Amino acid sequence: MNPFILQKFKPIGLVVLCLFTLASCNKSGDKKEEGGVKEMLGLNTVAATETDSLYIKDYIGQHKQFKEHEDLIYQFYGDREYRLGWFKGSDLVPESEKLLTTLNNAAQEGLDPKEYKVVAIDEMISQYNELGRKDSTRLALQQQIDIALTATYFNYASDFYKGRIDPRNVKQVQWGVRNNKIKLHKALQTILKERESTYPYYEFEALHKGYTDLRDALQKYRELEEKGGWAKVELGNKKMLTKGDTAAAVVSLRQRLNPGTQINANDPAMRKYDDKLEAQVKAFQELHGIVPDGKVGGNTLRTMNVPVEDRIQQIMMNMERWRWIPKRLVPKSLDQKYIWVNIPEYKLYVYEDPNNSPEAERAYKKTMEMNVIVGKTMHSTPIFSDRMEYVVLAPYWNVPNSIVEKEIAPGILREPGYLDRQNMEVVTKEREPKQIDPSSIDWSSVTEKNFPYMVRQRPGPKNSLGTMKFLFPNEHAVYLHDTPSGALFSQTQRGFSHGCVRLERPMDLAQYVLKDMPEWNESRIHETINGGEEEWITLPKKIQVYLVYFTSWVDEDGNVHFRDDIYGHDKRLEQELFS
Repeated sequence: MNPFILQKFKPIGLVVLCLFTLASCNKSGDKKEEGGVKEMLGLNTVAATETDSLYIKDYIGQHKQFKEHEDLIYQFYGDREYRLGWFKGSDLVPESEKLLTTLNNAAQEGLDPKEYKVVAIDEMISQYNELGRKDSTRLALQQQIDIALTATYFNYASDFYKGRIDPRNVKQVQWGVRNNKIKLHKALQTILKERESTYPYYEFEALHKGYTDLRDALQKYRELEEKGGWAKVELGNKKMLTKGDTAAAVVSLRQRLNPGTQINANDPAMRKYDDKLEAQVKAFQELHGIVPDGKVGGNTLRTMNVPVEDRIQQIMMNMERWRWIPKRLVPKSLDQKYIWVNIPEYKLYVYEDPNNSPEAERAYKKTMEMNVIVGKTMHSTPIFSDRMEYVVLAPYWNVPNSIVEKEIAPGILREPGYLDRQNMEVVTKEREPKQIDPSSIDWSSVTEKNFPYMVRQRPGPKNSLGTMKFLFPNEHAVYLHDTPSGALFSQTQRGFSHGCVRLERPMDLAQYVLKDMPEWNESRIHETINGGEEEWITLPKKIQVYLVYFTSWVDEDGNVHFRDDIYGHDKRLEQELFS
């Protein structure tokens, strides 16, 4: 080697020669020797690559708010052999910043950001970044940050994806829809790009459009709240406003329907109830399930004067219900369509994916809708989901024992010919029922629990189930069916049944669910019904059915709807969420 060069680069040359010697002597790859090389170069940094169950247990013990999802935390780290999740080497992955931003914006989801700030993760990260890369105290802090991020994610994601309350554990909520079975530890693996998923966990995004539409509505209503809400409509000495009226109350009506708009109360035109204002009133009534007659008084006035704060809470409660809906609306094993009955709306919808798209691309389209009649308040329609299996034409109506006790027995005691007039009979509870003489029964002692027989109504024009019923066997003995009382569908408040759901156009639904069975065309359906003999048809593929309770939603045109809390479920949910 040139002595001049060696002299000129003496310090570096000596280090390189020493390193070369160390490396040559360490042919066995001794890690300790290798670490010494890095230390000599000043490149050695302290980075924890894993944690352990004892450390996690100790950390959770110090932060009881993480206790609820302790099993998820262990499952997440156990699946990865306790490797840290939020670090690459000594650096935090970008997803950590996205999580912290999501937590700060939790209010947009109707959630409280403070609920998820169990520990000051931002401060911990700042402290971590200020420490020297060779500072051994970073090791413990790195583990703390990783576990804190994981535990905080589970606290937030559980509320965001599954709901702030678990309806299965809160009896008064009364929600029996099939469970939302999101595996949050798998969702976290997706966020950290360690597994693929068809769901938008990467973006910390919601799973249902019904939810995101309400979330957008929530922001608009909060903006209205910040501006003072809307005006209260005062009628003064008038009982009702109708088109053509001239009154000071018309000004307050205009202010209510046009919040934020400057209205000159001294302008005579603003005091006149004109065509344009009537159209606005009718639109308001339609969005709130009121007969659109354009008259302001009674229920319309009461509904207009609900404060914006109450509507905000109502939106948030219905966002919560969306979190309880399963991420996969229709199981893979079923036909990719579903029936959706929204009880407070008195409506049935059918949605399907005609292209049988992959889950990530699936967009169910509405193919049918109709009015329905649901249970009275005292006989409320239960909230649950199940799978439709049968269509029954010319059905018998097997009267529930509760109705036998409360209605049938008293009717027979009042009128001996009651059963004949109702086209009813008493039979045994057997596969092949045998008729029982009604006069052999002491009807005065009949109760729901002690009645050993079955009262049933024969097929025919008087049958309470009409011409057909659609069965999805369930513990509530509830189903969809026809009705001879068609005039009731013209009413806006349609709570008249004993719990089952009556259909406005049952033939349309029958043709739809039987369309894959060409032998069951409309002509044969009518022929079977007119024959008066009960006929059971087994569907080739079961169909998912939801009976749900949403008092607020956004329609396809972006309009926000509200409905009355007909069964008091909102009131009970409000106590759980806001008290």
